Amino acid sequence: MHDLVVRGGTLVDGTGAPPRTADVAIDGGVVTEVGRVDGRARETIDADGLLVTPGFVDVHTHFDGQVTWDPLLTPTCWHGVTTVVMGNCGVGFAPARPDRHEWLIGLMEGVEDIPGAALSAGIEWEWESFPEYLDAVDRRPKLFDVATQVPHGAVRAYVMGERGARNEPATADDIEQMARIVREGIEAGALGFSTSRTIAHMAIDGEPVPGTFAAEDELFGIGRVLGELGTGVFELAPAGALGEDLAAPDREMDWMRRLSAAIGRPVTFALTQNDHDPDAWSRMLELAQRAAQEGAQVHPQVAGRPVCLLLGLQTFHPFAYCPSFAPFGAAPLAEKVARMRDPQVRAALLAEVDAAIAPMRQFLDPERAFPMGEVPDYEPPRERSIAAIAAAQGRPTMEVYYDALLEDDGRALVMRPLLNYTHFSLDAVRTMLDHPTTTWGLGDGGAHCGTTCDASTPTFMLTHWARDRGHGRFPVEEIVRKMTSRTAALYGLGDRGVLAPGRLGDLNVIDHDALRLPRPEMVYDLPGDARRFVQRADGYVATVKRGVVVLRDGEDCGERPGRLVRGAR
Repeated sequence: MHDLVVRGGTLVDGTGAPPRTADVAIDGGVVTEVGRVDGRARETIDADGLLVTPGFVDVHTHFDGQVTWDPLLTPTCWHGVTTVVMGNCGVGFAPARPDRHEWLIGLMEGVEDIPGAALSAGIEWEWESFPEYLDAVDRRPKLFDVATQVPHGAVRAYVMGERGARNEPATADDIEQMARIVREGIEAGALGFSTSRTIAHMAIDGEPVPGTFAAEDELFGIGRVLGELGTGVFELAPAGALGEDLAAPDREMDWMRRLSAAIGRPVTFALTQNDHDPDAWSRMLELAQRAAQEGAQVHPQVAGRPVCLLLGLQTFHPFAYCPSFAPFGAAPLAEKVARMRDPQVRAALLAEVDAAIAPMRQFLDPERAFPMGEVPDYEPPRERSIAAIAAAQGRPTMEVYYDALLEDDGRALVMRPLLNYTHFSLDAVRTMLDHPTTTWGLGDGGAHCGTTCDASTPTFMLTHWARDRGHGRFPVEEIVRKMTSRTAALYGLGDRGVLAPGRLGDLNVIDHDALRLPRPEMVYDLPGDARRFVQRADGYVATVKRGVVVLRDGEDCGERPGRLVRGAR
């Protein structure tokens, strides 16, 4: 008798093969049969008319703190993900000297917009070394599997103290000590090492992440550990990510290519389109392809949609900077809405707003801001922008902005794409996703709590790219491959990402026709009642981890079969 059989579903197995009707049997947490499965089962899921996919593998998250208090790792678990990799972009919480806890929290808060108060209230510091951190994570109950990387920022500060935190050059002895800690972390089970080189990543005190300006001797000295051990990925947020350095693409690719060739390990980096240098992404793809032809493993990690700010009365918006907003800016939402509907308050705010937002207008630009409906459109045409609506209606632009924020009793959101939307289209993203060197990433689960919610990207990929887009869609099997076997392979997780005998029994049963993303919502459920955006999904009939149904129709079943992933598979 099988433990679980999923019967009659449309199998999209993760390899990129065309969908086919098949049963899937799981025993002892592992897939044992795929095809026509005879015999009884302790549990059966009728998947007739539904997609059956491997569990998604999200390699770019920031659950390093949340994993210590939240076994579900919401909102990522609601989007078909059964394995995550955290410790990205050079930030994390180990190694950690006892007197540096608050500094590490400030680093994560500044870089990843995770409320420091929530981290302070939620984390119980049971570790100092990186292996001790892994042991602490291992002890926690988990809905799905988590893996991590050794973060440069924490390592540098641990070894160099204030010199490391302030980005002073590392000595040969510093580098040797950092390499020793990274080796210890990889041997204990970390899947790689991460760093950040973009000036966009700053601690709460305004100082760039430790390692931002690291010289090659430091980067290569640490990277050699991966080569000597023959395992691990070198992950980074590259310099010039926001177009602040037009020479960055060639320079960054040069050292990444040489590093990968020298150590024989994959190097993966965040790649997006930015408005300041809108063609740099294309240059990076060209250079990555050339590096691959030369034998290097350099993999751009790309998002599936625009990287956005979500503007609203529960987070931030243009009128929050007006003097007349200050007296009620901290009031509950209902009171805030009532005050803003007062004609006198409205007139005052509209009179003040242009001057008030002048220093940060680029982040609030009505030419590039779009009202977000109850079912978000992440590829809105230019004529749906606030400015275009105002022009079509013959109304003042900021008046339209004002009214959009008051919709749905102040719960409405306005989407301001910052990256991947220079030409009001996702055509550039499609090219990135389709490139042979790239992998999907940048979901950022656990991060950017008050500004956006990209952890829902797997659901967006299945709806927008595989079902709804009017042109340039991908076959559903290709979208599934990008989020399963492709991401798993990058991090050496060969035991998952494909539904085949011998692979891990992680899968989703999905009503693809009914799959839907509602608008993100602001909740106050972090430790200390801190706020964050979350986004659920409709259409996931079941998510299975190691043969155990962990979610039904998006609801927690109470099972905790997840584990800490130690090392490549």
